[in-house]
Amino acid sequence: MKKVTTGFIIIFLLLTLFPHQSQAIGVSARAAILIDQESGRVLYEKDAHTKMRIASITKIMTAILAIESGKLDTMVKVSENALKAEGSAIYLQKGEKIKLEDLVYGLMLRSGNDAAVAIAEHVGGSLEGFVVMMNQKAEEIGMTNTEFANPHGLDDHENHYSTAYDMAILTQYAMQNETYQKISSTETHRAPNPNEKWDRVWHNKNKLLTSLYEYSTGGKTGYTVRAKRTLVSTASKDGFNTIVVTLNDPNDWKDHMNLHNYAYNNFELVNIKRQGTLGKLDNDFYKERVFISRNVIYPLTAEELQKVKINLSLITPNKKWKDPEDVPDVVGEMSVMLDKNEIAEVPIYFDNGQVEKPKGSFWELFKSLFFAAAGVNKYG
Repeated sequence: MKKVTTGFIIIFLLLTLFPHQSQAIGVSARAAILIDQESGRVLYEKDAHTKMRIASITKIMTAILAIESGKLDTMVKVSENALKAEGSAIYLQKGEKIKLEDLVYGLMLRSGNDAAVAIAEHVGGSLEGFVVMMNQKAEEIGMTNTEFANPHGLDDHENHYSTAYDMAILTQYAMQNETYQKISSTETHRAPNPNEKWDRVWHNKNKLLTSLYEYSTGGKTGYTVRAKRTLVSTASKDGFNTIVVTLNDPNDWKDHMNLHNYAYNNFELVNIKRQGTLGKLDNDFYKERVFISRNVIYPLTAEELQKVKINLSLITPNKKWKDPEDVPDVVGEMSVMLDKNEIAEVPIYFDNGQVEKPKGSFWELFKSLFFAAAGVNKYG
């Protein structure tokens, strides 16, 4: 009996050390995607490249364009056209003046369609001008299956659509902006009300953020009759940042929590190669003189960790390189492979005094030694 008990304990410990990766996960959405925010790695997808109506998650693009305009502190005069927008509103009044920043809060927290139109007219000069900006930005960041026709996502145009994948790319881009992060993660915002004695108070509609999910960091809800429920959510656990997008999903709150948890339970963020000097090189000219400027961090399963390979490619030293300043800044590239797929490509710099060399911390050194023991960190 003691041997049997010991056997169960050993099995339990092994399962704890090496989490089991689920082979499948079900979602109610017609289209869905889960990605790692930093690397963009797709951790789960379902019809992620299918073009669909997206409803109010459109407003992520409207918000980031407003933020990037540099006009958040300017005052916006609300037009009659803004009041004609149907659906959800923050109840702006014709002719009132409101700060652009407050409009973006009303846009993201309460999904105000009137706010979307007011933002578009102020930032783009007109609705049509702003739509051009939306599509230019979409093309710039690689949203290849998207076309925007309005700033709010209402079903007033046939040529307004995107995909789960493209919306994940947009969210990944937006989350690089600290102001967007702050607005998206705000639960309650107060804005002056020009015609009343009390402030406007807006509470975020995103229940994942306000009550349901402890790891939530923001996102955007959406609904129209034709698009049905759409949702973008961001979350973070122990430095692992994830993005989930679902389109036409009747059970989106649950699906989003399950997908974020799927990432945290089945993947680990691995520092495959730490920034700093590359060691163990065969070429004497480059020994202790080349480095990479950033950590290569990637979500991996325990099984995948053993399959990572690092390849270095360095240009042949030139005989004319007499002094360090004669050597180009970039002298090669480091390619990180998982099976036969390249998951990262990083430039290799020469320490010629012209490129700032990163300083590694003790913790980074410890992690580097740990991963070297695991067979990952081949080049120091």
